Amino acid sequence: MDAGLLHGGALVTVSMDSHAWAEEQFGTCDLKDQRRTNRLVGLAASVLCNPAGSLPNQMANMADLKAAYRLFARDAVTFEAIAGPHWKLTRQRAPGTYLVLDDTTELDFGIHRDIPGMGQTGNGGGLGFLLHSALVVGAESEEIFGLAGQKIRYRKPKPKKETPTQRLMRDRESELWGQVIDLVGPPPEGVHWVHVMDRGADNFEVYCHCREQRSDWVVRVTQKTRKVIAPNGTTMALSKYLDTLPLAGTYELQLRAHGPEPARGRQKERAAQPARTAKLEVRFGRLQVPFPAQRSPYLKSLSPLPIEMSVVHVVELDPPKGEEPVEWILLTSLPVESFEEGWRILSYYEKRWLIEEWHKALKTGCRVEHRQLKRKERLERMTGLLSVVAVRLLQLKSAARTTPDRPASQVVPWYWILMLLAVRKRLKNATAAAMTIREFYRELAKLGGFMGRKSDGEPGWITIWRGWQKLNTLVRGAEIAKSIK
Repeated sequence: MDAGLLHGGALVTVSMDSHAWAEEQFGTCDLKDQRRTNRLVGLAASVLCNPAGSLPNQMANMADLKAAYRLFARDAVTFEAIAGPHWKLTRQRAPGTYLVLDDTTELDFGIHRDIPGMGQTGNGGGLGFLLHSALVVGAESEEIFGLAGQKIRYRKPKPKKETPTQRLMRDRESELWGQVIDLVGPPPEGVHWVHVMDRGADNFEVYCHCREQRSDWVVRVTQKTRKVIAPNGTTMALSKYLDTLPLAGTYELQLRAHGPEPARGRQKERAAQPARTAKLEVRFGRLQVPFPAQRSPYLKSLSPLPIEMSVVHVVELDPPKGEEPVEWILLTSLPVESFEEGWRILSYYEKRWLIEEWHKALKTGCRVEHRQLKRKERLERMTGLLSVVAVRLLQLKSAARTTPDRPASQVVPWYWILMLLAVRKRLKNATAAAMTIREFYRELAKLGGFMGRKSDGEPGWITIWRGWQKLNTLVRGAEIAKSIK
């Protein structure tokens, strides 16, 4: 069965059959032996049917489980070899503008596990690695196309009493941004990449990597005190330049609810936030970012000229008592000469939450951090497989949000719908043909504990994967019972 996801008025076909999907995503993997590739395709199809399960739960029998362990033990079966064909497929886009959402997440496999070679996570309370990913989505829609590149990095302790010059000479964590931008590479003919990045990417090197790959960017500024060159040639702090910008207009932004988030890098711990509507003032202008005085070896190879950009500044008016006002300062290579163009830049940045949703799909929907493989290389390989599975989960969830009234039968296997109708008593008078994709996902989440009250909003990954797990168990049981007969 194939599902068509809307993009710019056209349908993009995505295979819903697990084996057809696995063949499409992993059938061209070069694992130095066609039998390994075939094994990976079968493994991926099984994992897709039960993404949150452990390997023993995902495999049909002990022989398949042992074969999966042997596959992950092979040196030729690397993270890049598994996920690389998916990256290549994602980059092969039809003409148009696409957002490349870049971000890093920490995968923490637990401080008490003895896995040689792991790096520290968080504030040193865990062991794992960093996963930096580039997710391609539609610029005007929220369609999920896939991952265009990824890098894994193990965090290293910073040398004591290190000078700024010494820091620039060593291998740095911040180089991940440029490495993945280079991995994504220049866009195909007729395609326009716009890299959308949070404050960790506010780095002159990142802008240079984007320019070298013929790509544009939208980046949130880290520090207002940074020096910029105003249009009149005066060098000043960015904060002072922003004070000179006239008001261009206002608009309303629907802020999504989120739970508390721990501190990350320079960012402070973020408290839980309920959903609300924020009224924002918008200002914009042109400026130049000067070439840094302290230069890494990469920057020394480039021409020491400033980079001209646009800046878009939004500030919330009258935030609720006790809530921190929304403020975004965005630097972009795209021209901004009107409120409409400024609003377009803001709409691009607003879509950053989609890669955070992909992180949740990977961690909660696929439970990547709960994998019990005992070597870091094998955990990397499992992460490569689950990264692609998480894209598929996010595509299905996205269809429920962007095209909620589409028949579920166009997106979900028919027998899954029939089984859901059978186990959800409230749906006893409903028909499979009439069920929409939004109704299917809500009922699936209710199977996993989602209450579905008016105040609950849309279901999250935890209830979705619990419902998915229960429904998958029922479907597999029905298939086994049918085969016995």
